[in-house]
Amino acid sequence: MKIAVIGGGISGLSTVFYLNKLIPDAKVFLFEKDDYLGGKIKTDKVEDYLFESGSNGFLSNKPLTFDFINEVGGDDLILKSNDSARIRYIFHKNRLHRLPDNPKDFLKTNLLSFSGKLRVLSEYFRKTKKDDSDENLQSFGYRRVGKEFTDIFLDAMSAGIFASTPKALSVQAGFPKVVELEKEYGGLFRGMLAKKKSDTGPSGVLTSFKGGMSSFINLLESKLKMELFKDTEVNKVNKSLNGGYSVEFETEKLTKKFSLEFDKVIFSTPSNTTARLIRKIDRDIAYDLASIEYTPMSIVSFGYDEPYFDLNGFGLLTTTASRQDILGVLWDSSIFNDRANEKNRSLRVMIGGVRNRDLALKSREELIEIARRGIQNTMDINEIPDKAFVKQWREAIPNYAIGHTEKVNKIFTKLKKHKGLYLNSNAYYGVGFNDCIENSRKCIKNILIN
Repeated sequence: MKIAVIGGGISGLSTVFYLNKLIPDAKVFLFEKDDYLGGKIKTDKVEDYLFESGSNGFLSNKPLTFDFINEVGGDDLILKSNDSARIRYIFHKNRLHRLPDNPKDFLKTNLLSFSGKLRVLSEYFRKTKKDDSDENLQSFGYRRVGKEFTDIFLDAMSAGIFASTPKALSVQAGFPKVVELEKEYGGLFRGMLAKKKSDTGPSGVLTSFKGGMSSFINLLESKLKMELFKDTEVNKVNKSLNGGYSVEFETEKLTKKFSLEFDKVIFSTPSNTTARLIRKIDRDIAYDLASIEYTPMSIVSFGYDEPYFDLNGFGLLTTTASRQDILGVLWDSSIFNDRANEKNRSLRVMIGGVRNRDLALKSREELIEIARRGIQNTMDINEIPDKAFVKQWREAIPNYAIGHTEKVNKIFTKLKKHKGLYLNSNAYYGVGFNDCIENSRKCIKNILIN
């Protein structure tokens, strides 16, 4: 059996891993348009600093991810974040507030008014939504915990996870466990009490790899059994007369176009790329895929060789009401020890997202200035950085808008009539590292069933 995997990000790589494991006789071909693997997971070393272009880690709340890392042989690379990374901040109303992490601190925080706190506590007595219709996170938050909590806490959380806003996010697609709590137990507090802990949102310890996220990607690449085509653009995928599929591609080094035949094709590419490749096979599916929206974002990382300031915490997220040009600042050298030397400091600034799409597409010089101004406004740091690293993503994160789950379910249902075609990327059922691993295993198990 010959199988093509298009896209060499973490979804594509973990797909190849589970193909090797679960269908060992399959001959696997991996096509990647860039000259490196990992997609938006990429670590750049700039002198004494490690700067991440995208994801800086994953949460330790999914055992499957650790099983995956173990089977790859990456246990020695696992790097847990520092204890100080549990300290998080929200910038709101021109002030930096520590995010409360226990009931006592919640009652004492200045982020919410007294009436805002009472509104949150009254969630236990709120009526349950009667139907299964989708709603955005803003509507859900206003119903369950009130406008004030939603416009501060949920707004900042949306920026941190999806680079989005509560109004633009589907709660069903982005936070399905929260919806389940209300549906099953009648409310969030009721559900959390029943479960005796909350597993509804970002929980667990942020974890990465020694030497940056790319160190694991490099190890994974070395362990996979596949025919690898880097610097290769896939132009077309068509049905073959023999019931399989032809994949037409060209490499950067050779101008000639090539075509290979496959029994199965797995698309681990952004949904709009998949739409272009699948258009001749099914225009209806291609249209739906192209309608999944992506959010632009730029990352600006700064290194300070001899800073006058210290960092103790994970970083900060801003609220929409704060009217800042940045979504947040991650204190990378405080989160992981190896991101900078002991005397140095590194910060990573997120710009753009749903709030400020146009800002993400500014020039390198403008982005550096926006980042410096954002750090000055939120952290009162005026020092000029010694190193600057900029990575711009025109399509950074898929935005799970209202109707996303229904749309994706319909896409996967329609795809069943095209035997041998599969979709597996973060455009569908989860955007994080853990989600990609879990969905890759499900994808290959689906191949085994069918």
